[in-house]
Amino acid sequence: MQLTKHRNIASALAMASCSLVGQQVQAVTPDSSADDWKVDAAVMYYGEQDRVQAVEAIGNVQKSFGDTSLLDMKLVVDSLTGASASGAVAQNASQTFTRPSGNGEYTIGAGDTPLDDTFHDTRVQASANWSETLTPEWKVNGGLYGSKEFDYMSMGLNGGVERSFNKDNTTLSLSGSYTYDVVDPVGGRPVAFSSMALRKDYDTEAEFKAAFDQTRMDSSDDKSTADIMLSVTQILSRRWLFQANYGLSSVSGYMNDPYKILSQVDDTGTSQHYLYESRPDSRLKHSFYMMTKGALDSGIVDLSYRYSTDDWGIQSHTLETHYRYYFSGNFYGQVHLRYYQQQGADFYTPFLVAGEPLPEYASADYRIGDMSAYTLGIKFGQRLAGGHEMSYRLEYYQQNPDNNGTQLLGQLQNHDLFPQVKAIVAQFSYSF
Repeated sequence: MQLTKHRNIASALAMASCSLVGQQVQAVTPDSSADDWKVDAAVMYYGEQDRVQAVEAIGNVQKSFGDTSLLDMKLVVDSLTGASASGAVAQNASQTFTRPSGNGEYTIGAGDTPLDDTFHDTRVQASANWSETLTPEWKVNGGLYGSKEFDYMSMGLNGGVERSFNKDNTTLSLSGSYTYDVVDPVGGRPVAFSSMALRKDYDTEAEFKAAFDQTRMDSSDDKSTADIMLSVTQILSRRWLFQANYGLSSVSGYMNDPYKILSQVDDTGTSQHYLYESRPDSRLKHSFYMMTKGALDSGIVDLSYRYSTDDWGIQSHTLETHYRYYFSGNFYGQVHLRYYQQQGADFYTPFLVAGEPLPEYASADYRIGDMSAYTLGIKFGQRLAGGHEMSYRLEYYQQNPDNNGTQLLGQLQNHDLFPQVKAIVAQFSYSF
């Protein structure tokens, strides 16, 4: 289950597949050359070494109505299994944890990073968008979105308007979206900073169950997200264009990961308790994006940079480029390089120290800590008879979490508290 992990992986998969299916809030340009259906289909595999494994099927259908209207529909089904880091630190001795449901426990060996192996879920996501060209200068679009998994439901709507100037050499667009999510974790929502109930500390099952229930809130909770994006695209020459975006995102509601914990250690680095994390219930994010794209004699190249910052203290920089080379009129190869650097949240900490006052917020989730990451990828595509096309993509992803300057106590100095995460992405796509 592991809803937040799922959503992060799912988001990564969706981002990785955006070149196939397009983006939800973007306007799409009707193909005036035909009124036929256009179908894109893909199967993607995402596998982390010794951790999460995911398989995703993507289907995208477009139908144009004349040269002014376009319907775009998308269906995604993905399945995730494997293990994810719980947030607890490695120890000299083995450790036993209670499963999120309270039913059962799992044990991690000495020196190993605590991974919760109950991570499994299936998600179904559907969306539909309509794009309409009102005049040669004005276009509008709007759509609906919904997804469901075992412990998470999300619904949303989006819309945008686009205005062309300067003989279509300049385009301004404004788009927005609103998403409403319902969170219903397995075993209930943990009480922030409550201590994990461990079966070995109680004489009877009834006593353990009563202690576990005291760490939980039964009802579900919700989260809402409002996004606005302003974009400008400028054609620079017959071969080059430039695009810049500014995005503002406001999130409010339940944002804890109910499956993440923190180790509370003594001055020797030995774990005394495992506490459930606590995050703020609001988040305001700003993002700035620039991209240039050019048509070369033998291919296409793009280069982009994104800067993101929020009031949690997270800042990130992303550099990315694609270069597509046409070996012939029907066959191409593409290289993808991406580098990501992140400064962690103000409340990120790899552990808490027993005896010290608890902070207002704390999380040991490495995904909101200091890190860098890079992606190396290749893709080959071939145009077939009848306008069909198929492509293959293979990428390697490595994430390198870093210490945010926390002094490691006692035995913690003997363990790797910031292990690398390595993953492979493979995709096969077919369009007709």
